[in-house]
Amino acid sequence: MHKIISLLVLFGIPLTCIAEDQLNSADTAWILTSAGLVLFMTLPGLALFYGGLVRSKNVLSVIMACFSITSLVSLIWAIMGYSLALTDGGRFQACIGGVSQFFFHEMNADKLVGNLPESVFSMYHLTFAIFAPALIVGALVERVRFFPLLIFCALWEIIVYVPVCHWIWGNGWLARVGVMDFAGGIVVHGSAGVAALVVAVMIGPRHGFPKTPLMPHNLTMTATGAGILWVGWHGFSAGSALMANGSAGMAMLSTHLCASAASVTWIVMDWIKFGKPSVLGVMTGMVAGLGMIAAGAGFVSPLGAMLIGIIAGVACFYAIQLIKQYLLIDDALDVFPVHGVSGILGAFLTGVFADTSLGGIGIISEQGIGYQLLIQLLGIGVTIVWSGFVSYLLFKLIDKLVGLRVSQEAEMGGLDINEHDQQGYNF
Repeated sequence: MHKIISLLVLFGIPLTCIAEDQLNSADTAWILTSAGLVLFMTLPGLALFYGGLVRSKNVLSVIMACFSITSLVSLIWAIMGYSLALTDGGRFQACIGGVSQFFFHEMNADKLVGNLPESVFSMYHLTFAIFAPALIVGALVERVRFFPLLIFCALWEIIVYVPVCHWIWGNGWLARVGVMDFAGGIVVHGSAGVAALVVAVMIGPRHGFPKTPLMPHNLTMTATGAGILWVGWHGFSAGSALMANGSAGMAMLSTHLCASAASVTWIVMDWIKFGKPSVLGVMTGMVAGLGMIAAGAGFVSPLGAMLIGIIAGVACFYAIQLIKQYLLIDDALDVFPVHGVSGILGAFLTGVFADTSLGGIGIISEQGIGYQLLIQLLGIGVTIVWSGFVSYLLFKLIDKLVGLRVSQEAEMGGLDINEHDQQGYNF
């Protein structure tokens, strides 16, 4: 039975669909640890990573956004998010989950989902639900008002993230057609990356972009955050096996190798284009690799992961040039060209490198790689359209009602003082 469950999990079948109901202490301990690691990615990982990349007058606004989104999304998840994303929706199961767990109504210490306590299963998925909207913040830093940002993230979580999560991880319609997404390439990075691009275009560039360099104020802080992201990401990918088994081990190994390959590739790209490798470049390459392996972490071989990492380094390197230098879109912290592009392309490549002929564990489609790629494109396309369309409507609505952008005076003075009446550094 244990081997059957492992296989079902690898192919994206959620544990809610599995009849196994015997608590496994080893699996429980690992998922508890993984939940802590993924939460560690947002707080303090993403907060420090993003915080160091903005100017010193805005560092607290970024940290505040990460902490606040974590708190707000946690409540949304408890009130309705978990129930709608990952419980049985009855006759509406293909589209959305049910309402039985609103406010965690039936949650107790003894209730199991598969061989995990439901509380652990829910908490683990909560950390993914937090990370997705927190990523979007990076596209809007230094020019967005605090409370409207929280409103946007809350509504985006409910209307975008929860349905997409259900479609792929909650035995929804995309799972049923065979979309493969082991650890969030589509669900997290694809959906958040597309939203980031949409809102970055709509809110407009920061004052001075692109003529004035808007340099990071503390790359040491960013490097600290990047290191936390790298370590915490193993909870993201290896934890997605939902068991302490060989699948988790392979996912961890593949994740580490992909990030390493992407990082080294970025060093080479920097060297070729600019003559010197940059610290920011090696960190950006690492994050690109982590994002690109997300969809396939438990499906591909270590060699496949390294090849995906090389592709991540090249693709995301040029995506940043395209977005900022040619299209002149001020996606301030490169959310779309790094997370969006890596998540989307990684999900597509999963349909190739997961095939047994390339060392993977096998694709879901029995009709070969070509058909699996069409299935992957379906999942990617639906997510792009849904996240992009809803993000556009939410931005227009919130901007019209309360206004999302700070005044030019507030932007020039910095959000730390103007939004929070504090500053990060008192010299």
